[in-house]
Amino acid sequence: MMAEGWPDLAGRIEAGEHVLPVRVYYEDTDFSGFVYHANYLKFCERARSDCLRLLGIHHHELHWHESDGRMGFVVRRMQCDFLKPARIDDVLEVRTAMLTIKGARFELDQRVSRDGELLFHGLVMAALVDGDGRPKRMPKAILSALDKLNSN
Repeated sequence: MMAEGWPDLAGRIEAGEHVLPVRVYYEDTDFSGFVYHANYLKFCERARSDCLRLLGIHHHELHWHESDGRMGFVVRRMQCDFLKPARIDDVLEVRTAMLTIKGARFELDQRVSRDGELLFHGLVMAALVDGDGRPKRMPKAILSALDKLNSN
């Protein structure tokens, strides 16, 4: 079955937020049986990528953009709070909300929860850079797409 047949594979946009379900697998845990801390960052990265995908922004197209040149998103800063542990077979929900968009950067609020209980909270500042790694002001099409999540 093709991915297009699974409408929720990339999560969904709901009330101005991206929502992505994530199941915890054995490979996500450490010797304690809890989710290894770095894997929360992977869950959030996956959510950011799927959020962009649902907004019509595709990483592979940015890399080979025909008119605006090569570009891509990079994480500039993260502030993370690990609040409670998740375990194998838990079904988590990663929620991504836009806080600000300015110039070449935007800031996101990302929360990982289980049954409504907050486990992880992260503030992420990402930036658009050109092929040489320099900040690049976002093209109007990208700004317009990201603005669909802008809560301000």
